[in-house]
Amino acid sequence: MTPLTRYEQETIISFNAGEQTATVYTRDKIVMRKLDGLVNAFPAVYKITGQTEHDKTYSMPKSYISYRKPRNISEEQREQARQQMNKINQCGN
Repeated sequence: MTPLTRYEQETIISFNAGEQTATVYTRDKIVMRKLDGLVNAFPAVYKITGQTEHDKTYSMPKSYISYRKPRNISEEQREQARQQMNKINQCGN
C-alpha cells in the first residue's frame, strides 16, 4: 500500500434536506481514528458503512454535523491562557 499524499487524504460530508442521515467518506487517517472512536463508543448512532484499504465511509445523524463561528478572544484573555499553559507545562517538568 503506497502512502497517500496530503492532497489525497480528503474527507467528504454529504447529506440532503430529505433525509436525517449524513454520510462521511474519508481517506484521512486522523478523521478515521476519531470516527472509529465514536463508532466504538456510540454504535447505535455512528456506523461504518464501507471500507477499503485506503478509505472508510460512515453514517450518522446529520444533526451531529455542526457549523461554528470563530472564537473571538481579547489579547488579555490570550495572555492569561498563555500563562496558564506555561504553569501547567512547568509542573510537568
